[in-house]
Amino acid sequence: MSDAAIAKPRFLFFRSVMALMLREMSTSYGRSPGGYIWAFAEPIGGILVLTLVFGIIARSPALGANFPLFFATGMVPFLLYQSTAVNVGGAIRYSRPLLAYPGVTFVDAILARLILNGLTQILVGLILFGMIILLYGLKLQIHFLDCVRAAGMILALGLGVGLVNCYLMSMFPIWQFIWSVLNRPLFLISGVFFLIDRLPETIRSGLLWNPMAHPIMMLRRGIYDTYDAVYVSELYVYTVALLLGALGMLLLYRFHRVILDEGI
Repeated sequence: MSDAAIAKPRFLFFRSVMALMLREMSTSYGRSPGGYIWAFAEPIGGILVLTLVFGIIARSPALGANFPLFFATGMVPFLLYQSTAVNVGGAIRYSRPLLAYPGVTFVDAILARLILNGLTQILVGLILFGMIILLYGLKLQIHFLDCVRAAGMILALGLGVGLVNCYLMSMFPIWQFIWSVLNRPLFLISGVFFLIDRLPETIRSGLLWNPMAHPIMMLRRGIYDTYDAVYVSELYVYTVALLLGALGMLLLYRFHRVILDEGI
């Protein structure tokens, strides 16, 4: 087989992913009033609400002296996980008309939504942190490697959960509502507005089974040079993400034809 014949499928794969990303950008943001501005609305709104509430009942946040920065280090990673899981979970249903073409696969649709959502949410997070730092004149010694490690854990976990959800939501549409209800308590137990480290051991050990708590602690270690985050376990997060991702891919490879043919 010639090199040209080998290179063609690879080139087609990248073209498919890029085309799906451009379609996602135009439909999700290009047609709605405000476009990408809405991507900032949820984190800004959440940070403002938490700042107002906790600013009344406490003199200072659990870490540092700036409420918006502390809540941003919890809100931004949680929304990155949540949006990744949701977008990957709806990849097949959203792109079903295009999956009828022989050159486009469900893997292309999943990767396109993963990449676009990840880039969008990370850019939103960087802009929000930059705004907070400039607005309050903060001087931080940021450890960028820890921030990148936190983002890697979040994307891996969001992908793993999203792949399982992609099968469940495609086969059983009611699962989207069930998962939405089940996912809400996760915000309360992930350490978004408190530090898990300072809780009693019995409570802390239980909360650390939540994989989303670990990247939040890792990000705060990257932002705050006084925070050590000794309870972070990257191995645990990636193990959970790998197991969920493998299960989701096995189910999708087995049933993606059923999903597409029946148009569930």
